[in-house]
Amino acid sequence: MKENEILALLQKYQEGTLSNEDQDKLDAWYLHKASTSNLQLSDYELEDSYELLKSKLPLQAEPKVIRLWPRVAVAASIALLLGTGIFYFTKPKEQIIQVTEKAQEIAPGGTRGILTLSNGKQIILANISAKDTIAKEGEEVTIKMGANGVITYIINPDADASKNNPNAFNTLSTPTGGQYNIVLADGTKVYLNAVSSIKYPTQFNGDKRLVELEGEAYFEVAKNKNKPFIVKSDNQSIEVLGTHFNVHAYANESVVKTTLLEGSVAVSFKNQKSILKPGQQSNVSDNFTKIKIREVDTDEAIAWKNGRFKFDNADLKTVMRQLERWYGIKVEYRGDVSDVRFSGGTFMNKNLSEVLKVLELSNIKFKVEGRTIIVYP
Repeated sequence: MKENEILALLQKYQEGTLSNEDQDKLDAWYLHKASTSNLQLSDYELEDSYELLKSKLPLQAEPKVIRLWPRVAVAASIALLLGTGIFYFTKPKEQIIQVTEKAQEIAPGGTRGILTLSNGKQIILANISAKDTIAKEGEEVTIKMGANGVITYIINPDADASKNNPNAFNTLSTPTGGQYNIVLADGTKVYLNAVSSIKYPTQFNGDKRLVELEGEAYFEVAKNKNKPFIVKSDNQSIEVLGTHFNVHAYANESVVKTTLLEGSVAVSFKNQKSILKPGQQSNVSDNFTKIKIREVDTDEAIAWKNGRFKFDNADLKTVMRQLERWYGIKVEYRGDVSDVRFSGGTFMNKNLSEVLKVLELSNIKFKVEGRTIIVYP
C-alpha cells in the first residue's frame, strides 16, 4: 500500500471508523513489515511494545479503543518489526510515521561476590549452590555456603594445631552492583557492600583478630574479651571487643566514616584515638587535623544493608556515586550542582529509571545515554 493509503487507514482508526475490511488491510501491512524486518523481541518485549504502541496512538475517543487488532497473533507480529522502538501516528506539518526508541532499563545489582583463597584461586560465588563445600584451607578449615547463601568458615576441632598456617588469608570482594555476606571463623558476621573487599585470616590465632577493609561493610563482631577485633581501612584503625558498626571507606570518597550502632569502638587515626558511643559517627580524612565525631541517623548509615537508599541532606555527587556503584553507570555533570542537596530515599531493588524519578523531585534533570547518566541542574 502507498503511504497515503496507510495514513488514511490510521486516520480511520483514530476516529474509530475502521471497518473490518480496512482493519484486515492494516493488519496485512504490518505483517508485511514484520516479515521484512530482521529485528526480534522476546515475548515480554512484544507485549510491552504493543502496550506502548497503543499508548502512543493519539486516540480521541477512548471508548472506541475496544477493537484494536483483537487477534493476539497479529498484535505480536505487529510489535515484531518495532525492535526496541515503536511506530506511532503523529501530525506535524505533514503526516508521517515516526519511530521512537524505547529507553533501555538499567537493572539494580544483586548478590554477587568473588572469594580468593590463600593459594590465589578465585571462586565466583554466584555459581555455588546452597550447602555446598566451597573449599578447604588445609585440614583445619572448611569453607561452606550456608542455606541462606552466606559464606561460613568451620574450624575442625580435631585438626593438628601444629600444622596451622598462620599466613592463610582469604579475600571476599564484590563487583559493581554486588553485595555479599560472610561469617568469619570467630562467628563475626560481615555484610559487604558493592565495590568492596575484606581480607581476613581463615582462623584467628594469636592475641587479636585483624581484618582489612576497602569500601564499605557492616560488622556484627562476636564478643571475645581476650581477643580484640581490629578493622584496618586506609589510614584508620578500629578496635572493638564485640559490637555492631558500619565502616564507609571508599577510595573515591574523601572521608572515612565509622558509625556505631551498639557497644563501643575505639577509632585511631594520626596518633589520635576517640571512643564512639551508639548513635555517633567518626569522620577522618587526610584533610582533617583531628577525628571529627557527630550524632547521626544510624538508619541512614546502614540503609544499604537493609536494601534501601536513604539520604539526609546529602550532596548530589555523593548520591550519584552510590548509584554508580550499584547500577554500574557513569555519571557526567553539565553545570554546577555543588549546592544541590537531597533528602529522601527508595528501595535498591528498583530499576534506575524509578530511582531517578525520585531524585527529580529535587528539580534535577537527568538524560540517559546508554549507561551514562548526564545530570543537569
